[in-house]
Amino acid sequence: MTDSNKTSEKPWGGRFSEPTDAFVERFTASVGFDQRLYHHDIIGSIAHATMLAEVGVLTADEKDQIIEGLQAVKADIEAGEFQWSVSLEDVHMNVEARLTDRIGITGKKLHTGRSRNDQVATDIRLYLRDEIDVIAEELQRLRQGLLELAEREADTIMPGFTHLQTAQPVTFGHHLLAWYEMLVRDADRLQDCRKRVNVMPLGAAALAGTTYPIDRAITARLLGFDRPSENSLDSVSDRDFAIEFCSFAALLMTHLSRFSEELVLWTSAQFDFIDLPDRFCTGSSIMPQKKNPDVPELVRGKTGRVNGHLVSLLTLMKSQPLAYNKDNQEDKEPLFDTVDTVKGCLKAYADMVPAISAKADNMRDAARRGFSTATDLADYLVKKGVPFRDAHEIVGKAVAFGVAESRDLSEMTLAELRQFSDIIGEDVFGVLTLEGSVNARNHLGGTAPNQVRAAVARARQQLAG
Repeated sequence: MTDSNKTSEKPWGGRFSEPTDAFVERFTASVGFDQRLYHHDIIGSIAHATMLAEVGVLTADEKDQIIEGLQAVKADIEAGEFQWSVSLEDVHMNVEARLTDRIGITGKKLHTGRSRNDQVATDIRLYLRDEIDVIAEELQRLRQGLLELAEREADTIMPGFTHLQTAQPVTFGHHLLAWYEMLVRDADRLQDCRKRVNVMPLGAAALAGTTYPIDRAITARLLGFDRPSENSLDSVSDRDFAIEFCSFAALLMTHLSRFSEELVLWTSAQFDFIDLPDRFCTGSSIMPQKKNPDVPELVRGKTGRVNGHLVSLLTLMKSQPLAYNKDNQEDKEPLFDTVDTVKGCLKAYADMVPAISAKADNMRDAARRGFSTATDLADYLVKKGVPFRDAHEIVGKAVAFGVAESRDLSEMTLAELRQFSDIIGEDVFGVLTLEGSVNARNHLGGTAPNQVRAAVARARQQLAG
């Protein structure tokens, strides 16, 4: 197949008196990127032809010729023997032209009762539905890896932070389960988005429906859609589902970016909390000692492009009148790149997370610094009858003493502690240990190791269900 500027070769060329300008032809063509929809375009066409035969618009023989021809076109594409033509503009006309080359005039009957407007809207939904299912699997694999690591590190103590300052001791497993909860919300959002993706526009035709006696319920059933769309104008112009997917993706990537920031910090010499396997890192061309956490850094960076795609689609749609406009051709590249980016980042994380090694001794040493059990001492005093605000002041003075002496609360003698309150007794040292602190948070959602294990068990049950 060769490109041509002859008006007669355009499927819509009858109304035009001169050929499309060569530059305009290239500028307006989408086949360079929408050819990835070929599989979904062909299965949509097979379903459409099947429905047309069911209602008597096509004969059974015509339907069989079309389906056989479309399957042959698909085989040519997958064998790399298909020449895409810019002059045919898009994936739809390229496939239809090749079909007509193969089976003759019957191929021209395929487009009866539909338009490229409802055809492309259907193709994108079919494509995105399949990609959502792939992404959901990768998201589940990452969640499973997080649970595996969290269970393994249920007893590992690390400092918990607010304002990136040491706050209270937590378990590493508990921290990882905070990541897990973000991903639970992401998975819920993805499945909710899928419900709105899985609505079929086919049958809306250009914008007003068709005069042919189509049965949209047949086509929806053949393509696995939950139902046909209700309004033909909205059907061809709606891109909410793509925006909603990109919104999901932006939130997911924001979460992965937050994970990445912590991993980058934790692998630094200043923290030295974890080790990433060499296969997820790179070195420096000049500094031989370097081991750079490139995977987390790149995921953090890719968040910007996904956020940008969301804004791009919102801006694309914000001023469009009903129904379809050529602007909508610009929906595909942001959507495609968002899908590719999310899949790549999830795969990288799902592979990497279970292989993270915690440096438990370093985490514990860090938790011992920064007076992380100060709140436990305040709670201890409250339980002995001291009003919380008074307890807060007492402990603040003890911390100031510790800062001056360069000693943690747990390193002070009983006499030193009692100079701030004579209520403090020998039993205080059970409170000031790191283990005592985390074990005391023994409630649903708390950081105690047995609560971490219970949370992991609940999460696994939820994933299996």
